[in-house]
Amino acid sequence: MTLQQKNANRQVRTATAPGAGMAGLGYDNKNKQKQGCSICDAAVPPAALNHPLATMPLSSISGHTALSSPDGIEISAGLQAEHAWTSPKYFYDALGSKLFEAICELPEYYPTRTEAGIFEQHGAAIARAVGPGCTLIDLGAGNCAKAASLFPLLQPNQYVALDISYDFLRASLQRLQQRFPQIEMLALGCDFSGEFDLPGSVRSDRRLFFYPGSSIGNFAPDQAVAFLKLLRANAMPGSALLIGVDLVKDKAVLDAAYDDALGVTAAFNLNLLRHLNMLLGADFDIRQWQHRGFFNAEKSRVEMHLEARVDLDVTWPGGQRRFARGERIHTENSYKYTPAAFSALLEQAGFQSAQVWTDPEQWYAVLHARSCNT
Repeated sequence: MTLQQKNANRQVRTATAPGAGMAGLGYDNKNKQKQGCSICDAAVPPAALNHPLATMPLSSISGHTALSSPDGIEISAGLQAEHAWTSPKYFYDALGSKLFEAICELPEYYPTRTEAGIFEQHGAAIARAVGPGCTLIDLGAGNCAKAASLFPLLQPNQYVALDISYDFLRASLQRLQQRFPQIEMLALGCDFSGEFDLPGSVRSDRRLFFYPGSSIGNFAPDQAVAFLKLLRANAMPGSALLIGVDLVKDKAVLDAAYDDALGVTAAFNLNLLRHLNMLLGADFDIRQWQHRGFFNAEKSRVEMHLEARVDLDVTWPGGQRRFARGERIHTENSYKYTPAAFSALLEQAGFQSAQVWTDPEQWYAVLHARSCNT
């Protein structure tokens, strides 16, 4: 995702565990509305099982109300730009999140299994670098599976899951709490691509920002530095970063990973149009579009686009655009780095003493770095 316009304040809904002093669901006006991130405390006490976590969906805009919202303004401006674009954060409605889970199971999509292999092979060394008892802050948690696989190694005192896809996160954390009732858990519905401050319910001691899956590649390098600086601004004494980074490799491997034979990545990309129809009240016809995914070696990034199959018009309340056959909407970038280049970005952002672990083919890297203010 990219650093775009900050989200407006949105109403948030919380839920407490049965027996925790409140019954059912309700609106909690005590929760602060953070700039760029509607953060909602949905705390899960360690003993709470089957807890109905709830926050308002981050993007609850629809139809005519969308145009005046920050999301609506951003989407409309992107579609009407000379070279049309959308932020990849709009991939992740409930269906998009499930499709991305399916992508991670594809033979062509190496990042997930390669990263998992690094944690399996070097888990003990990573755990020594991190130390036990951290506050594990999972950025873009999704189904929480990656963080959960590290619980036995890292032994966190608190697990904080952040994700833009509210419904998906809520269901994931419900299941996870049942497996690990001894760990305090907190769900935050948040678009963390803008400015954000973590609420007081997130423990301040030994924060470990966990950003796996090479999602940092969705930022251009200068944006990546800005984002990492936001994390450092939320760091406390003893804080650190544990991050997955995709490395430069053969173009054929990268092209296949982002344009698989089964067409799951194509469905993931095309589902974005369905989501935009819901958010903006647009009239995209998915059948008129096709997926394009390829590695741009000059810019060291994979690009994903949606290409018009025919001349067509798209309208939405307050806007319209004519697309010629072959014209594209740029939906995602995924930058690829060398370990040295990414370590340099960390230093620019105020992180130091980076340790790097890679797979045998050096396709992927996991880095641990400490905040300079600790």
